[in-house]
Amino acid sequence: MGASESTQHDQANSQPSIEKPSTIISQNFEEDHTTPTPKAISQKRTELGSEVKPPPHNYEAIVKDAAIDKSSTEKLFQQLYTGVLLNQKKQRYWVDKKSHANCFMLYARSFSITWSEDKRFWHWPYLSESDGVFLDVAELLNVCWLEVHGKLEASMLSPGVLYEFVFEVMLKDPAYGWEDPVNLRLTLPDGSKQEHKENLMEKPRGRWIEIVIGEFMASQDKCGEIECSLYEYQGGKWKKGLLVKGIAIRPKTSIKV
Repeated sequence: MGASESTQHDQANSQPSIEKPSTIISQNFEEDHTTPTPKAISQKRTELGSEVKPPPHNYEAIVKDAAIDKSSTEKLFQQLYTGVLLNQKKQRYWVDKKSHANCFMLYARSFSITWSEDKRFWHWPYLSESDGVFLDVAELLNVCWLEVHGKLEASMLSPGVLYEFVFEVMLKDPAYGWEDPVNLRLTLPDGSKQEHKENLMEKPRGRWIEIVIGEFMASQDKCGEIECSLYEYQGGKWKKGLLVKGIAIRPKTSIKV
């Protein structure tokens, strides 16, 4: 090998390797073992010239007690897109990839259900989710007074996003007492209500279905609780065969997780 060839070879070997910005961000946070904050993530991406979406709204407060890997931005966001269990598996939180908005599933164990702890009226079987997690669902055995309520703090929702709230339920076979439509109500932080009725007799049996409760446009100045309600007690009929899985809260045009 000639002198000029040797010099060119040494120069080629001395060239630094080029890493992707996301890899560099991840490694920098892993080196000091700190949890990436929204400010730190944005600053690091600015330094690297990486054009990406900002951190999800209020995500630090939402996942602060969750058992997740926060050692790097890459690992954290991978989990947020997949979904994170909160509050002893009573809620699931995820980030919608399309809108980058916060989404939630409130499971039945977080609800206020009349007579739910009386084994004569309600049963709590296990449900296996697609990710292998076992969750409790509420199965109505026999009641004449149906009343189910679930709540979420509005500040957990991404500002500027139109959210859809839906109950996820199933009617088993046999089921009876559903001749009277059930009432759906969404109570917003300002006290206003969206209400309508739904005829469960027209719904398919033996599979999970969604029943729309209402819509809410989240904003920075709309704080307080949002309450979702499913109830029927005026008809006086005894009811059987309803399973309640939870309430899904997501952007109206998002894709289910």
